[in-house]
This record gives sequence, structure tokens and C-alpha cells, in this order.
Amino acid sequence: MCKPRALLRDTARTLLILAGALAGCWLLQQVTPSQTLVPAIFVLAVDLIALVTDGYIYGIGASLISVLAVNYVFTAPYFVFNFTVPENILSTAIMLAVTIITSTLTTQRKRQEQVRSETARESMRANLLRAISHDLRTPLTTIYGSCSAIIENYDRLPKAQQIKLLGEVREEADWLIRMVENLLSVTRIDGGKVRIVKTPTVLEELIDSVLIKFRKRYPGQAVQVDIPDEFLSIPMDAVLIEQVIINLLENAVQHAAGMTELWLRVFCRDGKAVFEVADNGCGIPRDRLDSLFDGRMDGADGHKNMGIGLSVCATIIRAHGGTITGGNRPGGGAVFRFALALDPDPDTKETAQ
Repeated sequence: MCKPRALLRDTARTLLILAGALAGCWLLQQVTPSQTLVPAIFVLAVDLIALVTDGYIYGIGASLISVLAVNYVFTAPYFVFNFTVPENILSTAIMLAVTIITSTLTTQRKRQEQVRSETARESMRANLLRAISHDLRTPLTTIYGSCSAIIENYDRLPKAQQIKLLGEVREEADWLIRMVENLLSVTRIDGGKVRIVKTPTVLEELIDSVLIKFRKRYPGQAVQVDIPDEFLSIPMDAVLIEQVIINLLENAVQHAAGMTELWLRVFCRDGKAVFEVADNGCGIPRDRLDSLFDGRMDGADGHKNMGIGLSVCATIIRAHGGTITGGNRPGGGAVFRFALALDPDPDTKETAQ
């Protein structure tokens, strides 16, 4: 948000809250002659102003205005500034001190929260960077080794061996392409430069597109699909949600050792479309359940371990205003679910921040 708009917004909020406090005190005065609650109401107003505005200026300015308003409107003699009476001077000084301290503490708390948020964001970026560095090393080494073997032994290698090595190169290059797609999605959303714009997407068309792309990469892996029979249109960025579903399906193929069945289900619950990817494989280790979506890479099997893909999924779903969870199925295997609102929410057009 540009500075002129932020200035106008904060000024309007300050004036609105002060006007509300003034009106509330005036109505209170019509009900009871006691003025003991007036300073407390203005202190509350200043606290609210400090919460909804940026910086110290609005809170401290509201403090000064509140002190003058209490003295002029709600302290005898009314509608006259009177700082000569000792009681007025003392009450004014106390109220000014309380409101300024409240405003300052509130602003400091907001800044501390911003620092914590930035720290968490930087931690996430560091985890992603470590994951990327770890992930890229193995496929690049394989590509380099296979190409070197073909070049150095071109005349001696059987054609079948050359095709096998080239197949490995293609497989690793394909994996690198998907990694770059994931990284572009993360930077697109995390940078806040591109808004998540939802458009109504027909569920059946989305699932068909997902299955076509998934079967090209894993032609031997069957997916059991269960979606509602009725027509269902869901507001979303279809390209990003498609990527999330593919990532979850690929995650099952790569990590669900012993898997014989893979399910993709969609159902409606509480005004949301719930997407579920489940398998009957080995499940998720307990020590990974709390860090599934943080981008951390704990495995020792090169780039064939979960981490960056799930982090991308979480980033995309949260940018849509949805929720995502992962865990183990009671009957064995893993299950991942994410939910998207069925009704358009105008605020989600700029949730990527």
C-alpha cells in the first residue's frame, strides 16, 4: 500500500474512533452525571487507535486530543479550557501520561510482532534455501556423471547402456523442472508481487487435468478417484491448486513404501471443498509430523525425500485462505487434506503477503 493511502486510512481510523469515544461519553453523560468513566473511555479509544494505525504519531496525537476533549467538554466549567484548577491539571497530566504510555507500549508490541513475523519468514527462507541446495546436488551430479560417461565412452558403450544413461538424464532433468516450478510458486506468493486471483473452476475439469499430467509422469501408478456426482465449481487459482494436488500425489509415490493403493477424494463440508490424498503405505515417521510443511529436509536419500514440495503446497493453500494438514491413517498409510472455501471471498484476491 502506498504511503498516501496509508496516511489517509490511518487518519480516517483515528478520527472515527475519537468521534465514537466522544459520542459514547456524551451519551453516558445524558444517563448519569458521573464523569469517572470518561477518561477510561478515551484511554480505550487511544489503545484502539494505536492497534489499528502504524507508528507512534497517531496514538500520541490521539492522546493529546483526548486530554483536550476531556478538559473542554467533560470537565467543569464545560466548553472552556481550564488548566488553572489543581484537580484539572493533575487529572490532565495523569490521563496524558497513561494514554501516551498505552500508545507507546501498543506500538512497541506491534513492532515486536512484526519482528517475530519477519524472523519466522527468514527462518522459512533459510530452510527453503538449505532444502534447495541439498536437493539440486544429487540430480546435477547424476546428469553430469551420465553425460560424462557417454562422452568419454561413446564408442565402447552399448546402445542400450547409452539409452539407459540418457533416460536417467531425462528423469533428473524432469525432476529439476518440477523443482523450479515449485520454487517459482513459492517466490511468486511469498514475494507478494502477484495476487492470488480466484476464478470459478469446475472440479471435474481440474481433476482430469491433474490425472493427465500425473499419468504422464507415473504411467504405472493407479489413482482411485472419488469426487461428488453433482456439478461443483470452486473459486481458486487453478494452476496453483493443480500443482498442489500433483505434489501430494507425487509425494505418495516417492515416499509411501509398500503402497498398493492411492486415493484422491474430494467432498464438501461446512461450506468448503475438502481435497484428500491418501495411501496405504508406510506412513509418516512420528518425528516428521510436526514439521511436514516447513521445508526441512531430514532424509538421507538425496532429493528423493519430502520437504520442499509440501512447503510449496502449504504456501499455496494458505495464500488461498485455506488450511492444509497431514498425518497417518488409522488403518496405515498417510493422508493429506486441504480445504478451500466454496464461496468467493473478495479479500483473498490479495492474500499473498
